[in-house]
Amino acid sequence: MRVLITGAAGFLGSHLVKKFLSEGHYVIGLDDFSTGSIKNMHESLTDSRFKFIEQDVREKIFLDVDLIMNLACPASPKAYQSDPVRTIETNFLGIINLLHLSKLTGATLLQASTSEVYGDPTESPQKESYWGNVNPVGIRSCYDEGKRAAETLCFDYKRQYGIDSRVVRIFNTYGPNMSIDDGRVVSNFINQAIRNELITIYGDGSQTRSFCYVSDLINGLFDLAMLKENLDTPVNLGNPSEFSILELATHILRLTNSKSKVVNRELPLDDPMQRRPDVSKAIELIDWSPRIDLLVGLEKTIAYFREIQ
Repeated sequence: MRVLITGAAGFLGSHLVKKFLSEGHYVIGLDDFSTGSIKNMHESLTDSRFKFIEQDVREKIFLDVDLIMNLACPASPKAYQSDPVRTIETNFLGIINLLHLSKLTGATLLQASTSEVYGDPTESPQKESYWGNVNPVGIRSCYDEGKRAAETLCFDYKRQYGIDSRVVRIFNTYGPNMSIDDGRVVSNFINQAIRNELITIYGDGSQTRSFCYVSDLINGLFDLAMLKENLDTPVNLGNPSEFSILELATHILRLTNSKSKVVNRELPLDDPMQRRPDVSKAIELIDWSPRIDLLVGLEKTIAYFREIQ
């Protein structure tokens, strides 16, 4: 197939490019380098089946493709809050451009959504049927509401025009190719521990997250994209094992043999207290479940960050 992957120079996008190439497909990567890095595509650029286009997804796209994987958007709070207007434009205008392309070419479109659509959840684990608890005017809403609007458009285009649009809600993912300064908790803790700096925990550390290693997530995205049936519901992808932020810091301190001390800072506004996916739909549809244990994944990620220091 001819596959368009937007956000191809980013953390997840670059891994997805490698996955589709390894499965024998032709890949067009698109990125504007607002948060991605060309270093993430170093291996892929030498493959004759890969073509790269430097372009903002907010601009109209005209390509002949069979499958569209939309991963174009800053994903860490530090990145998406630095230019909130651009963030929501990327989500809203970007998906409109790609849905138009899907309508024109008949390509299947997979939208990488996020667990952030659940906001600060009042139920756990979070099922796809849960409507969420999102602040529509807070500092995180440019991302949360941008992704929610993108989901709405995917399903409206499906109902109105009959296109095959699929929505996957991604929970916290970590692994190689994360940016060293992206502000996400795993990369923050690892780099602080490696440098023997203070480990900064926001709040008391009791808030929980579910951490999925990148290879598990990419396999799930690939399988959902290749599924023959058209999906009539969003699908969660994430690791259902739940850990507190303090537990994560403790594991990283031990694995890095760090001398760092933990310091607590004020919890940011609208920071969710809990994240845990219900992955029953993914199990039912593609027999998917995470295989990489947190400690194993952290060891791999620590090794990567030691190499790029």
